[in-house]
Amino acid sequence: MARLLQAPPKFHPSEWDIAARMQCASTEALKSRSERMIAESQRLLDEIEKTTQKTQSDVNKKLEQRREEIKFWKQELSNRLEEVVHETELLLTFKTRLKKSLESCKEPLVIAQKCLLNRQRRVGIDLVHDEVEHQLVKEVEILQGIIALLGRTLEQTDEQISFVSPEDWIDFSNTNVEKADKQRKNSLALRVLIDGILSQTANDIRKQCEMVNAAFRNRVKEVKDAKHKLEALLAMVMDETASQEKNIAALKQAIADKEGPVKVAQTRLEARNHRPNVELCYDTAQYRLISEVEEITRNIQRLQDALAEAETELKALSRQQLSLEEEIQVKENTLYIDEVLCMQMWESVNINNF
Repeated sequence: MARLLQAPPKFHPSEWDIAARMQCASTEALKSRSERMIAESQRLLDEIEKTTQKTQSDVNKKLEQRREEIKFWKQELSNRLEEVVHETELLLTFKTRLKKSLESCKEPLVIAQKCLLNRQRRVGIDLVHDEVEHQLVKEVEILQGIIALLGRTLEQTDEQISFVSPEDWIDFSNTNVEKADKQRKNSLALRVLIDGILSQTANDIRKQCEMVNAAFRNRVKEVKDAKHKLEALLAMVMDETASQEKNIAALKQAIADKEGPVKVAQTRLEARNHRPNVELCYDTAQYRLISEVEEITRNIQRLQDALAEAETELKALSRQQLSLEEEIQVKENTLYIDEVLCMQMWESVNINNF
């Protein structure tokens, strides 16, 4: 019982002081560590906050830059797409102009070929390779060349339209923007080329059409002048024929008129041949009668020679009249072909600028 009630051991005051100092030191050390930890934590918090803010700022900046970049390229693509749509519409307009120009070439080509075919119906000396035919052949060659050129240009335009089709540029990319710029420049160059071709071809056709018109006008004038000269010659031949016919009639009448006198002279000579005896001599009267018969006979022969010559000339005049009439018909046929068939068709040709 005594052991149970034994008092606990007591510490020495120095131990108490040591324990107190140790407790104080431990607390101070713990406090110091805690303060350092708190300071380190605060520094860490500050550092992390700054880093986070900086990172967020950088991210926000990058996002904003990217947003602005996307916005820029979106606007660029939108602008290019608008330009492509506009360029496509322009090219389609130019394509329509090309097709109209190409179609307009067909009529003058057909007419030129018809004129050449019609002019093959000229006859005789008028079937000549004249200036009209030369210009018509040249017209056909020019038109065929222009049709081929416009056809190639139309194919080139279709190809360019496929290159600048808006559907090809919907994808958002810098490459497409660059391609769009390139094709837009190609399209612009093609439109300039088409403008030049349409203008030049229209001028060439118009110039050649005028050359054909001038050739037709000159040729018609030449043929009309030739026809008028032939008609004047025909009138002269007909007048000469009438005069020759009168001449022949006069010669025939003169020959007929000489038949009486020659018969009288011959009858007198026959009667004097029956004179008796010495009266049957060549006296002055006998010589004169013989001379008269010979003179009348010679005159009749001269008249007959003149008649034969006149009849030969009349036949020549008749042949010349027939030749002139045929030649006039040739000229009339040529004038009908050139002035009526060809020129009326050619005057209907209308050359437009497209």
